[in-house]
Amino acid sequence: MGFAEDRGTYWRGRYKISTGKYGTVADAEGNTIRFRTKREAKQAADAEEAKVRGGTWKDPTAGQITFGEYASRWYAAQDLAASTMQNYRRHLEEHLLPEFENRALASIQRTDVDAWEKRERALYAASSVKTWRGTLHLVLEDAVDDELIDSNPATKRRGRGKRAGRSRDRGPEKVVTDPLGILLCAERASLLSGRDDEFVAVVTKGYTGMRWGEIVGLEKEFIRPAAIRVEWQLYELDSGVFERCPPKDDSYRTVDAPVWLTRLWTGQVARTQPKPCSCHGKTYMFRGQGVSRTGETGAKVVDVARRAGVSTGTVSNVLNRPDVVTEATRTRVREAIEDLGFTRGGGAVDRAEHWRRNGFATWLFTPAASGWYPKKAPQEARPVPTLAYPWPGGPVRGRGAEARADACWVPIARGLTPHGLRHTHKTRMEGFRTPPKLMDERMGHIDASVQSRYTHITREMREELLANLTIEWHASLDARLAICTTSPVAVLNDLLQERVRVRQ
Repeated sequence: MGFAEDRGTYWRGRYKISTGKYGTVADAEGNTIRFRTKREAKQAADAEEAKVRGGTWKDPTAGQITFGEYASRWYAAQDLAASTMQNYRRHLEEHLLPEFENRALASIQRTDVDAWEKRERALYAASSVKTWRGTLHLVLEDAVDDELIDSNPATKRRGRGKRAGRSRDRGPEKVVTDPLGILLCAERASLLSGRDDEFVAVVTKGYTGMRWGEIVGLEKEFIRPAAIRVEWQLYELDSGVFERCPPKDDSYRTVDAPVWLTRLWTGQVARTQPKPCSCHGKTYMFRGQGVSRTGETGAKVVDVARRAGVSTGTVSNVLNRPDVVTEATRTRVREAIEDLGFTRGGGAVDRAEHWRRNGFATWLFTPAASGWYPKKAPQEARPVPTLAYPWPGGPVRGRGAEARADACWVPIARGLTPHGLRHTHKTRMEGFRTPPKLMDERMGHIDASVQSRYTHITREMREELLANLTIEWHASLDARLAICTTSPVAVLNDLLQERVRVRQ
């Protein structure tokens, strides 16, 4: 049984926790309770010892561990995918520790969490804050399981402390586009990069719905005669390292492809002759492109060739062996060099092993879709300056680009992102009335409903979807032909000329 201990000016209660270990009656903050009488101290000690014997006793000092100390211990105990560990680390270091690091777990109240969330919402997107609160809830829920606190102060109570309606968490609607929009964005991205790779990649994303990491991590060996096999993805960590890992939610799948799309893939492989990368030793279908931090690398040889209407080899001859080129061609190339402000080495950049997510989205895809370069200190957001011909106008780069430009691009789908093409693909399939089971398989989603278990994909379903995708692709080429019958992007120009022959 418990006993009372005389401390001179007060009594304290003592009780047995285990053999050779005794505890002192304390309050919720872990402070020793000072009793006025021996009887009160004895009764409180007996009550605590009864809890020990009944298995309901909790150490009153347990909740005094700080959130920062517990979060460090919690993070070290996790064994998750590198991408998940990176996200948890970012949430903790950038948003949770600055607020709660030195707070004792037991001192964190629901009102504290709500006040923190309110301040975060004033600075960041509601969806991001919701994610960070989810991480906080996860950490504190494990603290409850460890019996350090009695309840989780980050638990959401439905409808409490909110205004009515759903508009509080409402974000902007996801921007999607149509088949012609996919084609035009792909063409512009290729013009910005100066190569055909981006055209093939954007079209692939728009017509397969593959995730970004799955396209970056698409290995040559998984290109099939009529499909792509999704086995891996490359996830870019904050350190700049690419983690080769399974697709999200283990969504291994085979994505059926129409004949015209597989031809684009085989042409890409034949044209680029990909080699194994140094980081993984795997041969990937796409290789990254080095881009300057400002997004403008200066005019390239390919830009000069497009301006002059000649091959890059001819431009090289004009620069290095002008005697082998006719005078008329030399004049045309030199005029293009002057117009574009081309200098030797001005467009030379080191080829990256893989696309960087921010570099591709910021300096290739976003300008292609919106017609504007984003704000990047010290420069403000600005339209992409272009030449007037050949249509749709090659980007003018380098110093004084705006003064040398003839025009600028108009938006195709302002606000469209690479992930928006995934939404676009799902939306187009909905328009075809594609069976949900087939859509889920293609997108890498899981439907655990009974209806899904009793539905199966047939060959006819697959063929109908591929036929619909082919119809839309041909319609987009026809619409592009109606604008201009040629393209400075070689792979698209070949497709357009082939379409002209088919229609004749």
